[in-house]
Amino acid sequence: MKQTTWVIRLEDAADNTAIEDLQAEAFGPGRFARTAFRIRENVPHRTDLSFVGLVGSHIAGSIRLSPVLIGDAEGLLLGPLTVSPDFKNRGLGKALMRTAMDAAALAGDKVVLLVGDAPYYGPFGFQQVPLGHIALPGPVDPARLLVALMNGAEMPAGAVRGGL
Repeated sequence: MKQTTWVIRLEDAADNTAIEDLQAEAFGPGRFARTAFRIRENVPHRTDLSFVGLVGSHIAGSIRLSPVLIGDAEGLLLGPLTVSPDFKNRGLGKALMRTAMDAAALAGDKVVLLVGDAPYYGPFGFQQVPLGHIALPGPVDPARLLVALMNGAEMPAGAVRGGL
């Protein structure tokens, strides 16, 4: 693994085009059909919880958290976590995860939901959602529906919808 020094900062509006380009490169045009992308559609992400990772002045990765409701409980939907293929496997994704999760906990948020690989996200406090507890409005592999509970939160239940 080639060592790289990351600068991580809050995302700003001027970063949007570079972030959209990263997402297109990483996930392709089919990303808009994915359930998690559809939930985030027309829901502004939280600018206080969305970060970019820089190499020099180049945006090499990003992470966003968007508000959702899970039943009646407020929560966040993490994603996408995106790293440029030029900088994969160098720790940027993990650095962005730590930054975003720490910021969410400090902001008092209690529930972060995502669709992803348990072995990768487990070290950040994510666990598989018990079958039938949380329903997304589209197809998702139940083994990939993960939740992190913070600040004394209990497991929420119900249908997920974007926005608050």
